[in-house]
Amino acid sequence: MLLGWLLVAAAWPAAGQLKVCESVPLYEPCEISFEISEAEAAQHPNPYVSVELRAEFRSPDGGRTRVASGFWDGGRLFRFRFSPDAEGRWDFRVLSNLESVNGKVASFQGTAARTPGFIEVFNTRYFRYPGPNEGHFWMGDTFYRFAEVPWETFTRYADARAEQKFNHVRGLLLGWEETARKVLADPDQPLIEHFREVERRIVYLNSKGLIYDVLLGGDQNELAELLPDRKQRERYVRYLCARYAAYNIVWQGVQEFEEYPEGRKLLKEINGVIKEWDPHQHPRSTHTVATSSPLVEDGWMTYIVQQNSAPSLASIDYELHGMPVVNAEFGYENSGAGASHDHHVSSDEFRKRLWSMAMRGHSTTYGNTGVYGGRKFPVDLKYLDAPGVTYMGHFHDFMTQTRYFDLQPYYRVEGGVALSLQYTPYLGEEYVGIEYIVYVEEPGAVDLIVPKNSYDVSWFNPIDGTWLDQKKKYKGERFQSPTPDNEHDWVLYVRREGKKESFNKKYYLEARGVKLKEVEAATSEVPYEIQFPDQQALTAGQTYEFNATLTKSTRAAKQMLWVWNGEVAGSSKARRIIGTEQFGQFKIPKNLADHYPATLSIRLLGLDGAGHLYEAFKAFRLEKEADGQ
Repeated sequence: MLLGWLLVAAAWPAAGQLKVCESVPLYEPCEISFEISEAEAAQHPNPYVSVELRAEFRSPDGGRTRVASGFWDGGRLFRFRFSPDAEGRWDFRVLSNLESVNGKVASFQGTAARTPGFIEVFNTRYFRYPGPNEGHFWMGDTFYRFAEVPWETFTRYADARAEQKFNHVRGLLLGWEETARKVLADPDQPLIEHFREVERRIVYLNSKGLIYDVLLGGDQNELAELLPDRKQRERYVRYLCARYAAYNIVWQGVQEFEEYPEGRKLLKEINGVIKEWDPHQHPRSTHTVATSSPLVEDGWMTYIVQQNSAPSLASIDYELHGMPVVNAEFGYENSGAGASHDHHVSSDEFRKRLWSMAMRGHSTTYGNTGVYGGRKFPVDLKYLDAPGVTYMGHFHDFMTQTRYFDLQPYYRVEGGVALSLQYTPYLGEEYVGIEYIVYVEEPGAVDLIVPKNSYDVSWFNPIDGTWLDQKKKYKGERFQSPTPDNEHDWVLYVRREGKKESFNKKYYLEARGVKLKEVEAATSEVPYEIQFPDQQALTAGQTYEFNATLTKSTRAAKQMLWVWNGEVAGSSKARRIIGTEQFGQFKIPKNLADHYPATLSIRLLGLDGAGHLYEAFKAFRLEKEADGQ
């Protein structure tokens, strides 16, 4: 097949009209461009709609072919972008309904990488750079208006965040409503100047080591209203893949998908396009009101996004699903700019939520109400150095000196919440402990069970980043100690330093495989039952008293974490989170069913203090909310 390509190429004069990069470092875009003739331009008065353009890229060893879409860049200009991931000659062939380029072939050289490359999911719940096989520690920030603020503001922001060790920036590609309506005023003729400017900013972010987390559309059903036709949405998403996929990005769907009446269907649709037309297969998810995990079963998602600070949902979501969890909005820091939502919290509260989510296995994203660019807040760069940024820096420095790419939640602890790295060296042997991290939000006594051995012990102050090292090693299997003082939160670090160093030499990643928890649903084993609601019928949009009653009084059961789920079988709507406490006033979402009446399944997940996961079930008749309610 490749020989056929080259024979055809020989008939064309030196790559024809294609302008192709001669060489490009791995994971950086090779730019391929061409202009069409006036006659072809006349045949395609709106090339965004009518021109079909793709290219097949063959790897240097001939073993892989990747397909990328091309895009119209205004006037008579068209482009391809493709980032190689292997050194050597890459051959490509153009396929198009433009006769002037259809069938043309050319090549370029992939040269040694200058960056770690594009991240990918590995070992179920972690991220890595596949080229050098290095872990990726997610340090995210939120800057919704990144595409709208003046260039000088944007570059000052990006320079600061890179210096502060952040490596992700989450922002609205279309901007807020006013900008988005201008960009897509005509769904069949988008404002190309806007997408060029976004591209310029992505290039700048990447040059600073920052990955762009792409929000394709805003909340409140924005994307569906701007692009009401499926063909329009497909064209838009394919255009974004063609224009931006060769850069260092991850996909993050739409903002708060639950606010889209057909959110589940829409996300499955647009991510199907991304899977087909992103040749680099960047990680895919979507932003959310609570968690995107209800969409996991649709098969397109590779990581979960949460907007959540509830320990119960954070822990259960992580344990239930075999993919990474990125908590994008566990809290925005209000360091003086003001607050408009409950999750706009003080600097101290932000720090506590940061560590709490991290100990539950989450990657984390920061936001400051003075910088993040929300609807009600102007961007003010005086908040770039807020206390929360300092706390994020201390958090980064602590975690990156651990084997963060192997850590998982650990439950044999009291007085705090923990991560650990343990492994079984040989079949049938006991676990060997490597390191344990315990976050103690409320200072006091800590009780940590570990395999019997000798351990180095330190306390870390998450406020100022200082260490208190215990001079004498701890020997035993039950470490008990008060925090160094009772003034603030602390982090306990217990590890076998020599064993950790040995692991770092022998295995850079993946010291142990991840085993998902099995959910126990047998009535005889589940230590609780659903008591309320006790009626047979519920109404969508209404609030009811929910309550679970413990049927066993074990120590582990009394430490249960709870998540209430509501779902209508056979509906096109996604499962929704109803509550995250044992009892309370919880509202039934309006958009759970396609038709009424329906059967509503209430599933109550419980994670006990020993790390066992349970599920109880109760069915109700779901009635439609009355008009005017």
